[in-house]
Amino acid sequence: MNTPNSNRLSRRAVFQWFAATAAALSAGEAALFGAESPLLQSAKPPASTGYGTDPELLRAYKPGELWPLTFNPVQKACVVALCDVLLPADHLGPSASSLGVPEFVDEWVSAPYPVQQEDRPLILEGLAWMVSEAASRFQREVPALEAAQLEALCESVCQPERVRAGFKNAARFFHKMRGLAMGAYFSTPAGWAAIGYVGNTPLAKFDGPPAEVLGKLGVEQTVE
Repeated sequence: MNTPNSNRLSRRAVFQWFAATAAALSAGEAALFGAESPLLQSAKPPASTGYGTDPELLRAYKPGELWPLTFNPVQKACVVALCDVLLPADHLGPSASSLGVPEFVDEWVSAPYPVQQEDRPLILEGLAWMVSEAASRFQREVPALEAAQLEALCESVCQPERVRAGFKNAARFFHKMRGLAMGAYFSTPAGWAAIGYVGNTPLAKFDGPPAEVLGKLGVEQTVE
């Protein structure tokens, strides 16, 4: 019988995964995790061939309705934590997780299109790297990391030209996740508001670009 916590992984199982992941990491970056790694369960790409019919563009689809979603609870928790350290709630807007950015990433890696399927192993292996690093550095699961600890993980891979040996794939993962999170966040009305974007709004009058913008570009307004 399912209970509210029936999908929660036992601490013992998670730390068994940590040990298996650490052993895999010692084998080198080329094959971080085997196909049977528990951290990559539910990671099999869609088996269907082709894309099917086009969706109805005027219909609102529920997550997982167009294709099966990928993330298991561990992977989803990692994505939530990473997205919220990249785009936390502040005076400019809400957190990434509150706007559904982790769900967008799940849809992305689950979609059967070539670009998304190329990103899929990079993201899934990167999430497993997060779990392993959280355990080896801080002896914690990712959701239990303090803000400074999570930021330290990000800082170790946020500059590809400076990452240490063995972290190149993790740096590629971070770069990809940052791009996906930013793209999803700033495609929402709250994201637009955060950067002052008003969208396709009709104006009764347009006085040209602001003088501050023209000055930064080193050009002058010549059209009346």
